[in-house]
Amino acid sequence: MELAELVARRPYPAAGLLIGLTRRCPLRCAHCSTGSDPSTREEPDADRLVRFVGTFTEEDRPDVVLLTGGEPLLLPALAERLSALARRAGSRTALLSGMFFARSGNRRGGRAAVVPPSIPPPIPPAVLRAIRGVDHFSASLDAHHEREVPRADVFRALHRIQEEGVPVSLHLTGTGASDPYLADVTRAVEREFGGRVPCLVNEVRPFGRAAAWARPARTAPDAGAVSPCSMAAWPVVAFDGAVLACCNQDTVDRRPVPAHLDLGHIGVDDWATVRRRTTESPVLRMIRTVGPAHLAARYGSAPPAGSYCDGCRALGGDAAVAAGARAVAAGAAGALLDLTAAVREARDGAQGIVRRHGCAAYAPLVGAGAAGPGTGGRTAPRDVR
Repeated sequence: MELAELVARRPYPAAGLLIGLTRRCPLRCAHCSTGSDPSTREEPDADRLVRFVGTFTEEDRPDVVLLTGGEPLLLPALAERLSALARRAGSRTALLSGMFFARSGNRRGGRAAVVPPSIPPPIPPAVLRAIRGVDHFSASLDAHHEREVPRADVFRALHRIQEEGVPVSLHLTGTGASDPYLADVTRAVEREFGGRVPCLVNEVRPFGRAAAWARPARTAPDAGAVSPCSMAAWPVVAFDGAVLACCNQDTVDRRPVPAHLDLGHIGVDDWATVRRRTTESPVLRMIRTVGPAHLAARYGSAPPAGSYCDGCRALGGDAAVAAGARAVAAGAAGALLDLTAAVREARDGAQGIVRRHGCAAYAPLVGAGAAGPGTGGRTAPRDVR
């Protein structure tokens, strides 16, 4: 599975599932959206995760399962097991890593022992087994990660993973299209891999440790404008096992979960229940179709909140919004409205999605991927390995 295929599925409701295996991470990057570090132990119960993924069936499962963290490869056996369960049901799996295992030597006091470039450190066997078990592997790389894991180490590890036949990509972040780091690193990727490693380029968002210094992701929304949110399409398993309809980290960590974004808990719910709540909620359908600001302006009983995401979170307690959404987006008509919005969002493929939600200037680096109709995990995937 190539990166463009994964990104092109993003607007389709329940076509994907994001699972945070742990908030723990050996790195301590200054921009980390989850605030991860080596001492954090917050993570879903492993047996519950296995049970939940085990409820996937060939007839009802997400197309794509993304394993993330923290650092998911701190739990390689769990990552391998979850991927095997998901793939057995017909899902394809991807994993995003900070590449701690690629670091040359041992870092002590902020310094790394020098390992000759001709003798790259081997990938630990358990980690390599987990990587072999997924359909796509992505590495995070940016100025902050490079202070922890040098670029050359990441490149060497990606070459090794490619030798295993696993498609790879890079997740890059910077301050924007004019960031000289992004210009430099994308040139380096092209020199090193000759176009064989696609890149998903995003801007650093003000979440986690970046909250104090990164610029806001969006300005205050125009209540009269239609601004759909495809980020409410894929359920997210949070670090405490709660399942939410949003990947905004401030929302994922918020308790109690806003009522309209609460899809359940892996301890008591199965995939079919989570998928049904994702695809059939009138409020979520309207968020994906017209956006939270437009929905609040049309039906809300209170003035809209300041930011785009603040406005969305505020919808949960507004009965007037829920009633208005039911009037428009319930039943078969609402399902058609939802699918139409997803098709429209995906009409330009992966590059169009990155132009709208990532760093637009670097959208071509994601590669070319055709967007097909979403089915909420009911179409058998192609074997692209």
